[in-house]
Amino acid sequence: MAKRTQKHKDVAVGTPLGEDVLLLTRMSATEQLGRPFEYELELVSERLDIKASEIVGKNVTVRLNLLSGEVRYFNGFVSRFLQTPSSGDEAQYQATVVPWLWFLTRTADCRIFQEMTVPDIIKQVFSDYGFTDFFDDKGLSGKYRTWPYCVQYRETGFNFVSRLMEQEGIYYFFTHENGKHTLNLADSASAHEAYPGYEEIKYRPYKAEEDKEVISRWTTETRLQPGSYALNDFDFENTQKDLQTRSKIDRDHELSTFEIFDYPGEYTETGDGENYARMRIEELHSQYEVATALSDARGISTGCTFTLKECTRQDQNKKYLIVSADYKIDAGSYESGAEGGEAAYSCSFTAIDVQQPFRSLSITSKPSIRGPQTAFVVGPSGEEIYTDQYGRVKVQFHWDRRASGDENSSCWIRVAQLWAGKKWGAMYIPRVGQEVIVEFLEGDPDQPIITGRVYNAQAKPPYDPKTDKTISTIKSNSSKGGGGFNEIRLEDKKDKEQIFIHAQKDHDVRVENDLKEWVGNERHLIVKQDQIEQVDGDKHLTVAGDQNEKIDGTISIEAGSDIQKKAGMNYGFEAGSNIHIKGGMNVIIEAGMQLSIKAGSSFVDLGPAGVSISGTLVNINSGGAAGSGAGSSPDAPKTPEEADQAEPGETAEPPIARQYSPQAVTLQSSAVSGTPFCEQCEKAKKKKAKKK
Repeated sequence: MAKRTQKHKDVAVGTPLGEDVLLLTRMSATEQLGRPFEYELELVSERLDIKASEIVGKNVTVRLNLLSGEVRYFNGFVSRFLQTPSSGDEAQYQATVVPWLWFLTRTADCRIFQEMTVPDIIKQVFSDYGFTDFFDDKGLSGKYRTWPYCVQYRETGFNFVSRLMEQEGIYYFFTHENGKHTLNLADSASAHEAYPGYEEIKYRPYKAEEDKEVISRWTTETRLQPGSYALNDFDFENTQKDLQTRSKIDRDHELSTFEIFDYPGEYTETGDGENYARMRIEELHSQYEVATALSDARGISTGCTFTLKECTRQDQNKKYLIVSADYKIDAGSYESGAEGGEAAYSCSFTAIDVQQPFRSLSITSKPSIRGPQTAFVVGPSGEEIYTDQYGRVKVQFHWDRRASGDENSSCWIRVAQLWAGKKWGAMYIPRVGQEVIVEFLEGDPDQPIITGRVYNAQAKPPYDPKTDKTISTIKSNSSKGGGGFNEIRLEDKKDKEQIFIHAQKDHDVRVENDLKEWVGNERHLIVKQDQIEQVDGDKHLTVAGDQNEKIDGTISIEAGSDIQKKAGMNYGFEAGSNIHIKGGMNVIIEAGMQLSIKAGSSFVDLGPAGVSISGTLVNINSGGAAGSGAGSSPDAPKTPEEADQAEPGETAEPPIARQYSPQAVTLQSSAVSGTPFCEQCEKAKKKKAKKK
């Protein structure tokens, strides 16, 4: 029996197994804008023992001859291969062929991208998996925002790039050649063109024998869609900023003004929000009017355009973009004498008006981090505290395999504090090396926030919880280099209760009004250097017991007015050298019973019995001279330094509550578009114009 061949067939498959080892009998193909294609091949072979490992993951190409003599290719990789029940001397096989993009469904990662646009992120992912030469971004004409922080979290590479493209209004289609296919990124109709030779396709509902490559069935379906899409978000760097955005598409039928509102919109610039709102409404309205057709035109290809001709409805004769296509191709028999012949080909497809922007439906979910996780605070080499004007820090997540462990490991992350007012509240900045608890706003991996800190085996608590479990403390560490600390410690052990305060250097206390202290037992104060006090008013001291003071140096007391001292019993003072008492006018020494003045063996004694003077020689009005003292010259006290001070905070106002009003929305939209909204007003306006 002669060897069977595809050589003269309209449709054939080329595989790495060699020419005609596998023969194509049928192909079912599904293509859609913004989605991977899938080709199902039914194959036969004289080899009964083809192993899946010989073809799975390999590139194959299906050739389809066009009636013009040109060739169209369908290229891809085999993702599934199986042998079906066979009979006789041939084996039957099935193969599923997919694009290279499909391989990203077989990858998953946790990864951070910073300061990149979505097209740049997509290109980075494609390149990292070795597909640099298999995509083309020339079809992107829009301007794309730079994402400060974008995370792929526990999701496939395919899921990651798909949701990013859906969010930004990017989609893709494939072009094929022998041995290769290319993914083409697109965001507008300018990225599309007709398949060569199929710029126009005629409509022939009653197809005659001679009619070739025409559209035999054409139906148009209209689906009511919302009239507008609104978004909002919040920018903590500008809390009063109005970020509400809205995009509207008007349709000429009833009940076309319903609105979809969503939050958060994932933007902090109004322009980005307007762009996203436009993408979302265009996404919905790309499903508004969809044509479904059946054709035998072999140049029908997803992502291509064509102009419909000779449709019975004139409003349908216009240019369309093909958004999906399903192909059925039958190669015919390989029995002896049937190696050639025309393949049976049919294609059902959907298309939209090329003037209607196409957007893929946002069906790819973004991963949600359902609970908290921990991470380590990081910063530049040598830095112990790395923060910005908001007290934000950067972290290295445990799952980040590419982290540099420095200030480039993450975005700036806000830190929850005990209190957060306007220039008042609590402030504890996590330091490099500390383990922190990270949660995510709305579960969004792109919006981390630090909500706590935890100890670990490397960084243990300042006291052993097993032995010191009654101790609560706030203990800091001197920076840089450590070796010192500030601490407020509370000991709650019964009968040993204590509040301990330690200042590594200075302790400043400033009380704007009263400071009251009450000590139930003893109060001890040790000052290793000077104690300097200043009282701008009076100073009162009451001691119920004794007051004992020991001064190793000099006591200097100066009173601007009087010095009054009184002893209930005895008053004694002694000087090792001189005592000098001087009065500017009078010096009066008075005793109730006895007054004695003694110098050496001489004395003067005054008492009720009289005055006694005793001395070796007593001179009255003659001889001798009065003594002179050094006088009083007390040292002036030092002026104390003032305690450190801080400025009071301010009252913060909440963001302005902007009430949603459908009527206001209508007025605003009408003002922008110039669309009339009041029938009576328009009549009055026209009447006034006629009078003029």
